[in-house]
Amino acid sequence: MRRTIKAVLAVLVMAGMVSGVAGAAVLNGAGATFPYPLYMKMNTEYNKATGEKVNYQGIGSGGGIRQFTSGITDFGGSDAAMTDEQIQAAGGDVLHIPTVMGAVAICYNLKDVSLALDSDTLAGIFLGKIKKWNDARIKALNPGENLPDKPILVAHRSDGSGTTSIFSTYLARVSLEWASKVGAGKALSWPTGVGGKGNAGVAGVVKVNEGAIGYVELSYAVTNKLPVAELKNKAGKFIKPSLDSTSAAAAGALKDPKIAAMVANGDFRLNLTNAPGAYSYPIVGMTWLLVHKEKSGSKAGAIKKYLKWALTTGQQYAPKLLYAPLPDDVKAKVLEAVDSIKS
Repeated sequence: MRRTIKAVLAVLVMAGMVSGVAGAAVLNGAGATFPYPLYMKMNTEYNKATGEKVNYQGIGSGGGIRQFTSGITDFGGSDAAMTDEQIQAAGGDVLHIPTVMGAVAICYNLKDVSLALDSDTLAGIFLGKIKKWNDARIKALNPGENLPDKPILVAHRSDGSGTTSIFSTYLARVSLEWASKVGAGKALSWPTGVGGKGNAGVAGVVKVNEGAIGYVELSYAVTNKLPVAELKNKAGKFIKPSLDSTSAAAAGALKDPKIAAMVANGDFRLNLTNAPGAYSYPIVGMTWLLVHKEKSGSKAGAIKKYLKWALTTGQQYAPKLLYAPLPDDVKAKVLEAVDSIKS
């Protein structure tokens, strides 16, 4: 009988239904795949350091917001900020806690081609107007590159996605045609292409189809050994996604008085796309953990403890996985917001 009970408890611990430490609260979250590799690393290290368990499922930002709103999870994960209406639907007391910043890379599958794109050409490809790799508009941006006479296969997300929100917000900022025909959001009516679930799904489509192009968080491109395009930024320079160009974009965006005022007021729903600065990569976004300002029972303390760890000790794991840590002044304000959580 004792062996049976121990076996059942072991299964429950593995499933995240009970804690491996007596009296410790288990936290369950779900949402964005954009930060999934980092959260897996953080949660493993947090468990080693504290003995406490945090579960996170990468189901996409749309699913993360839905599960958080319905109370299925203790926290949500999203790269798309909740609207005021969504916040009210979730009880009106939602905090957006940014954890890191990341770049949305344009990955592609072409042999021996170093690709450079500007905003008009990128929009034209994803609108389905530019159909072949040797199109004159792509050739003009890539002199000397051996661009093949091959059709372009666009890969996009099939699920509600914060990565899509960041990508489409950028295109809507820089292309009037994109803004009028497609717009910005987590789920779009795509003019062309095939869908993949999660960042991993889009990277998979690109990896197995020569001539494919897609958008993924940078770490997924690197993990899958996919080349990434240089993009022409607001300053007119062609920049590759990297830790430095992600941080440069944040620094440029924070010079905007409106964005600086949002941070000062504790509203971290910041749009970092198409930021000024010579070295800014143009498609950069924050990823947020969504939590309630008030949480019942022991969960409030457990969430505060985890968030403080993620924003301090946990930040050391971000650069190795190609996520940029928060700027110090932003992090200080975020920690103040975390301190405001109460039971």
